[in-house]
Amino acid sequence: MVFSFFKKQPNKMPERPAAKPRPVTPVSEAKPQQTEAEEQSRPLPEPLPDLEFTASRPLAEAPAESRPPAPVAAAAPTPVVPADDFTFDDFDSQFTNSSVMGIDVDHDVDPLQSCVEQVVVLYANGQDGAARSLLETFVRSYHGVEGKRFWLLLFDLLQISGDRAAFEKLGVDYAEACETSPPTWSTHLPATQPMAGGLGPNKIFLQGVLTSESALPVAELTRLVGQKADVCVDCTKLIGCDDEVAAQLADLLTRARKLRLGVSLLGVEPFMERLNSRLVAGDSSHEASWRLLLELLQRHGTQEQFEERAVDYAITFELSPPSWEPLPAAPAMAAAGGNGKQDDAHYLVGELKGCRFEDLPQIVEGMAQPVLDFSRVTRLDFISAGQLVNRLAPIKAAGREVVIRSPNHLVAELMAVVGLNKQARIIVPKS
Repeated sequence: MVFSFFKKQPNKMPERPAAKPRPVTPVSEAKPQQTEAEEQSRPLPEPLPDLEFTASRPLAEAPAESRPPAPVAAAAPTPVVPADDFTFDDFDSQFTNSSVMGIDVDHDVDPLQSCVEQVVVLYANGQDGAARSLLETFVRSYHGVEGKRFWLLLFDLLQISGDRAAFEKLGVDYAEACETSPPTWSTHLPATQPMAGGLGPNKIFLQGVLTSESALPVAELTRLVGQKADVCVDCTKLIGCDDEVAAQLADLLTRARKLRLGVSLLGVEPFMERLNSRLVAGDSSHEASWRLLLELLQRHGTQEQFEERAVDYAITFELSPPSWEPLPAAPAMAAAGGNGKQDDAHYLVGELKGCRFEDLPQIVEGMAQPVLDFSRVTRLDFISAGQLVNRLAPIKAAGREVVIRSPNHLVAELMAVVGLNKQARIIVPKS
């Protein structure tokens, strides 16, 4: 019975052909024949829908039925952009003309104005030689009325620099070129140096509370005293000063008095009274202010007042006080204002460099008609011009008109460059 398992049984051998599914598996070879036959007998279908999707605007001009499929396949790579009717023309209009990426270029810039700005910027930066060289070129390049601005700028530059010979020669050329009388040399402003002043000989205004950071008028007074020039110092709006400025003023006034210079003080009495009430005998913390008070009493006080405070000075500092000295008559005459032409204008003097004009709003507030006189301003730099714009803009916004009177042409043109003419009315004298 055991060997019967390993013995071939003839009855089971015929069952093997019954398992015919395996040979049937190569049906895959027969299927393509059937599909090919079906496709050959089947009519050609209409163009596939994906071919319609790849159509672009240039291909839409011709009907889809008239185009063979081969060219459509060749045109398929080009329309990589989504089918939203977007072209390079749209890109050009949406970006190059946009307010974000576009750069506004003014193609109508006046070349004459550009030349004027170049000159006044050089002069404002102290490059007088370069400014003069450009002006001498421009007066020969621009003719007629348009060139008159350059002539006037050059006349002012020569006047300030003190070159009278060149000024007179330029006047002859100006008369021939413009067929009109040239400006005349002014002796009011000394030509040898950029002298500064206001009305009369030279006028300086001391206003507000003077400190070492805002003592530009004191520096100008120092320069004028060093030149032994006659000076009228307006102190009507002077409120106070620190000890450093007090020391400078005391030394300047004492020196001018001993040299018998024509330095006069206007409206100093209110300031002198405030200073006198602040200083107490025995308090040695303000020695410079004591010396200034004694000098003011020497000029505008009585001998009795002077000697009383001189004793207090001696007790406080244990020093010999200065002695009373009568003033000469000349300074008292100068206090009348020189030429007698005085008004309520605020006068600025000299070269205005790095000025902040911190006290200007208070000065303008106290004026019925705000007038800033620039007749003795020889130069205005960019920092000062910008600060002046910042100070006058709120005043303009408040509805008040500020007049800037008599700046020279170099200063007036710079004011226009920085936009100061939008914040104030600028009146340039006729040449």
